[in-house]
Amino acid sequence: MFTGIVTDIGEVIASEERAEGLRRLTIACAYDRASIAIGASIACSGVCMTVVATGTDGARDTFSVDAAAETLRLTTVGRWRAGTRVNLERALKIGDELGGHLVSGHVDGLAELASREDLTDMARLTLRVPKPLARFIAQKGSVALDGVSLTVNEVADDTFSVLIIPHTLSVTTFGALKPGDPINLEIDVMARYAARLMDTR
Repeated sequence: MFTGIVTDIGEVIASEERAEGLRRLTIACAYDRASIAIGASIACSGVCMTVVATGTDGARDTFSVDAAAETLRLTTVGRWRAGTRVNLERALKIGDELGGHLVSGHVDGLAELASREDLTDMARLTLRVPKPLARFIAQKGSVALDGVSLTVNEVADDTFSVLIIPHTLSVTTFGALKPGDPINLEIDVMARYAARLMDTR
C-alpha cells in the first residue's frame, strides 16, 4: 500500500525486452541502493512494481522492475523510454504518516489531460476519464494521478478537475504535463466498494 505522497522523481535509463510481453525497466533514483530490498514494492507513477535488481549508474543508484504485457497495455508504462521521468513512492510502513489517502498501486485506467490552466499560485488540470470509471469520481473525493494523491475539485460528466499547488508541481512530474498526455488513474478504493455494494443491492 501507498499514500500517494511522492518522495522522488526517478528517470528511466534503460528499457529492455526480456521475453514475449515482458520488459525490464531500470530507473535511476535518489534512494539509497542499500535500502532497496529485492522484492520490495515501489510505486512508479502510480503503478506498484516489484524490484528485481539494484545497481548504480555513475553517481546514481538504480533499481530494476519487470513490466508484464497487461501493465504495458493498460498503463503509461508501455510508453516509457530512456529519459522518461516517473514519480516514485516507497511502500507504506506501519507507523508511517498517512499524508494522502490509501493507494494500492493498481491502476484502473488512463485519464487524459484535457486542459491545463496555470494560475498565479497553482495549476488547474481538467482530465477526461473512460466513461466506466467516471461514476467512481466525486467532488471532494480522492484520486491518484500518476501516483499522486489528489482531491477532486469539480466533476462534469466524464471530466473532473484538480488544483495543483506549487510544491506538488515542483516535486512531481506534473510540471511538465501538457494537454493530450495520458495519466495513470487509480480511483479511491472506498468509491469502488461503495459502487459494488450499490450494484448488488
